[in-house]
Amino acid sequence: MPRSFRFSLPAVPAVLLAIVSVQAGAAIAKGLFPVLGAAGTTSLRIGLSALVLLAVVRPRLGRLEPAQWRAVVPYGLALGAMNFLFYCALARVPLGLAVTLEFVGPLGLALAGSRRWPDGVWVLLAAAGIALIAPWHGAGVDLLGLGFALAAGGCWAVYIVLGQRTAAVLPGPVAVAVGMLFAALPVLPFGIASGSLLGLTPHLLLLGGLLALFSSVLPFSLEMRALKSLPTRTFSILMSLEPVAAALSGWLLLGERLTVGQWLAVGCIGVASAGATLTTRHP
Repeated sequence: MPRSFRFSLPAVPAVLLAIVSVQAGAAIAKGLFPVLGAAGTTSLRIGLSALVLLAVVRPRLGRLEPAQWRAVVPYGLALGAMNFLFYCALARVPLGLAVTLEFVGPLGLALAGSRRWPDGVWVLLAAAGIALIAPWHGAGVDLLGLGFALAAGGCWAVYIVLGQRTAAVLPGPVAVAVGMLFAALPVLPFGIASGSLLGLTPHLLLLGGLLALFSSVLPFSLEMRALKSLPTRTFSILMSLEPVAAALSGWLLLGERLTVGQWLAVGCIGVASAGATLTTRHP
């Protein structure tokens, strides 16, 4: 029996499941912001995620080689910065807008890595969907929130590149566990300074555990698995489903309605993702 039989999830389904998980976690995070704020929520999520992953994976830190440290440390720092900046944006602007603007980073990465004309078609179609789904005419949009979302997108692009490099030198679970440990470094000082972590209750810890599971432990483990076999540009284009998942999550979990234009965007981005999957089946 092949070794890959044991929990061998193909790369594309792994990315799709990660996307669904992240958006479910975002809905939980929105409920924690009024109590913990963006810094406290991010600290709780990453701190619990690191503890769970280290306990489950039990990486042998003393046996990591210098090349592995050089890969996993910046990967972890980018991971922490990406999550913190996104939560700062999510606390100020709607979920759909935050995710849409954050996607500017991966979309730019996909454009830079495109070499064949079909890839350009899928990227353009995904970009058209993003333009349709973004609430450009919304009133009273927080400019600082938009800046946080764009900065998170830049960190997301860096995370994709560094994640692929880390996956090449470390097994996926070990990379995520050690990376999550370093992801806490740029976040915890803000969480501690906010003082919100002092008022944690069992109920908040339970919600934080669910947030850690859906937003960090499950999706980042799945993404590391996918990054071992997917080209960077294919992974980036598949992640164009993030705005769609955010809109649907807002509709189902937060009571937001989709307009006709947003449904059209769902179709555009879905076709782009399917096309990228069909035309780039092998790295």
